[in-house]
Amino acid sequence: MNTMARNANMLGDSRPWYQHRWPWLLMLGPFIVVVAACFTAWLAYSRQDALVVDDYYKQGKAINQDLRRDRAATSLGLDAGLHYDAASGRIGGAVTTNGKPYVGKIAVRLVHSTQPEKDIALNVTTRNDGSFDAVLPMLEIAHWQVLIENEQREWRLSGSWNWPHQRAVELKADAPPAE
Repeated sequence: MNTMARNANMLGDSRPWYQHRWPWLLMLGPFIVVVAACFTAWLAYSRQDALVVDDYYKQGKAINQDLRRDRAATSLGLDAGLHYDAASGRIGGAVTTNGKPYVGKIAVRLVHSTQPEKDIALNVTTRNDGSFDAVLPMLEIAHWQVLIENEQREWRLSGSWNWPHQRAVELKADAPPAE
């Protein structure tokens, strides 16, 4: 009987629990979840929520002004084309009004779809043939909102551009004319 008790004691492991691997393996899952939750909380509090507008009433009133500028572009018969050449690091295009070249200063804005700090604003002057170009070292692969407007912000052309899937974008003033 003594021998049997001694053999049973030898089969059972008398080490403390923390020296076994199974408790640590079982605790690993909840530990990973706690670390992931802490990381998610840090992301939520350290990053700006770019999709929320602070003053939505003021933003809503600005939409009416934007619609007036769209109608002004329609009455002028404005069209624009925009392309980007990654090899030369240049963005270019042309603006026409009723089929004739538009000559003057314009603002070209490329608005990133989710990150406002990546927005690009270029002030260019069109040549006599309505064309323009500017240095733009790198255009990130993204879905861009394109805005072209004159210096006085009397009219604007807008559209979306999924670069590089679309090599160029055509913007047409097609808002219904004001009555």
